[in-house]
Amino acid sequence: MSNWTNNRTKIEFDAFSTYSNRNPHLFRIKMRSRKILIIAGFLTTWTFITYYFLIRSSTMYPQKHSLLLQKLNKLEHESRIENMENSKLLGQLIDIVKKKITSDDIEEPKPHKDSKDRPVGIVALRQDHYLGVQEKREGNENEDERQQNAEEDSGKDSKILKPTITYMPNGEPVIPILVIACNRVSIRKCLDNLVQYRPNADQFPIIVSQDCGDQQTKKAILSYESQVTLIEQPDQTDILTPPREKKFKGYYKIARHYGWALNTTFQRGYEYVVIVEDDLNVAPDFYEYFLGTHALLKDDPSLWCVSAWNDNGKDKFIDNTKPELLYRTDFFPGLGWMLSKNLWQELSVKWPKSFWDDWIRHPEQRKERACIRPEISRTRTFGKIGVSNGLFFDKYLKFIKLSEHFVHFSKMNLTYLLRENYDRVF
Repeated sequence: MSNWTNNRTKIEFDAFSTYSNRNPHLFRIKMRSRKILIIAGFLTTWTFITYYFLIRSSTMYPQKHSLLLQKLNKLEHESRIENMENSKLLGQLIDIVKKKITSDDIEEPKPHKDSKDRPVGIVALRQDHYLGVQEKREGNENEDERQQNAEEDSGKDSKILKPTITYMPNGEPVIPILVIACNRVSIRKCLDNLVQYRPNADQFPIIVSQDCGDQQTKKAILSYESQVTLIEQPDQTDILTPPREKKFKGYYKIARHYGWALNTTFQRGYEYVVIVEDDLNVAPDFYEYFLGTHALLKDDPSLWCVSAWNDNGKDKFIDNTKPELLYRTDFFPGLGWMLSKNLWQELSVKWPKSFWDDWIRHPEQRKERACIRPEISRTRTFGKIGVSNGLFFDKYLKFIKLSEHFVHFSKMNLTYLLRENYDRVF
C-alpha cells in the first residue's frame, strides 16, 4: 500500500514538473493570480476590521463629549454665581469706604479760647474753606461781637469768606510752600528753615499737609501757630495692594497723599505751588530762587518744573564759584520743586497709585519737557529714616552740598534758560 502511495506522489510530482517546464508562462500567471487573491482577501479583512472599530468609536465619543459639556456648563454656572457674590461684596466694601470718607469730612473745629492751642485748618478742605492770607482776629473780640456776626450771616445760603489771594499788589504771584508731612517730629528742622528765610508770609504761605495722623508730629506743627496752616489728609483707610507689593504699601500712601494735597491747594486758585518734603533743609535764597524762575514756567511750554535739587550736587562735582548758574535738565530732580496749575490739571487725571516720582519721569508724562535745576542745590535732605529705609543716604544723599550764598535771581536776566536761547549754546 505504501509503495503504491509513494509511486502516485512521484507520478504527480513528475507531472507537475513536466507541466511547469512545458508551460512556464501559464504557471507564473496562475501563481500571480493566487497572490492577488491573497492580497485582496487581506485588504477586505482589514477594511471590515477598521470599519468595525470606527463604528464603535463613533458611538462611544459622543457620550464622552456630552459628559464634558455637562461639566463645563456646571463650572460656568458656578463661576457666574461666584462673580455675582464677589460683585455684591465689592459693592458693600465701596459703600463702607464712602461712609468712612464722608464721616471724615467733618466741620472745621471751633477755635479754642487759648490761641496757643487753637488748631489751624485741620480739615479736608471744602471749596468754601479759606487757605490764603488769613485775616487776624483781635484777641479781645468778645462774645457779643461773635453773636452779632452769626446773626448777620444767618440769612445767607453759605458762609462768605475772603477770597484766596493769588497775586500780590505788585503783580507777583503768591506761591504757597506745600510741606508733605507724616510722622517725623523732626519736621521742626524743616519748618524752622522755611520760617527763618521766608521774606514775606503773605507771598509765601506755608501749608503743611499731614498724613498718618501722628499726634506728636501734629503737635510740633501746631506749635508754629499762625506761621503755618495745617491740613490733614482725611482718608486713613488701609490700601489694598497686590501680595508681592505689600512691602511697598508706604509708597501707595505717599502717592495718595500727594494727590490729595496738590488738589486741595490748587483748588484755591494758586498758579504755582512749591512742594517740600518734611525732611528737607533749604538755602537762604530758596524763596528768591523760585521767585526768579516762576516766569520761565509761564513763558516756555517746553519747561514743566523748577527744582531746587541737583542730583550730582556733591562738593567735588560742582563749581562753588558760580552759585547763580542754572541749567535745563531732562531728568526730573524733585526734592523741593515747583509746578504750575496747568501741569497739575494735566497730571491729576492720571495720577498713579504708587511710585509717583518714577511715574512722572516716564516719557508719557515728560513729553520731552525739561526742568530747571541749580548748579548748587537749594535743598538738602536729613531724612535718613523713612519709607525708603535710608536707601543711598549714607553713601550719597548726605554729601549733597547746600548753597550758602544768596543770589538775587529775581533781578537777573534768566532768558538764557528759554529753549530757543539755551539750545543755541548747549
